Amino acid sequence: MKQTFKVRNVKCGGCAGTLKKSLLEEFGEVSVNLEVEPREITLDIEESQKEALKLKLRSLGYPLLTDKLNSFQTVGTTAKSFVSCAIGKMDNSVK
Repeated sequence: MKQTFKVRNVKCGGCAGTLKKSLLEEFGEVSVNLEVEPREITLDIEESQKEALKLKLRSLGYPLLTDKLNSFQTVGTTAKSFVSCAIGKMDNSVK
């Protein structure tokens, strides 16, 4: 079923590119809405996959807005998002 999730730390097309590429194999096509704040991702997902999605997003530095993080986790995901963003920008520039 198609669902939309609000995510943190998504700032630009580089972030969106990283999300699309990193989630494709496990979750299929993902659309990223950069026109709203907080940013949203939309994908076709089963209820049983939601926990895996949450963990994958956190590992990339883009936790769900509803994901309860402590201060250390917040700093960690913010730092990861900068790296993921840079990788996405580099991937986009190579295309």
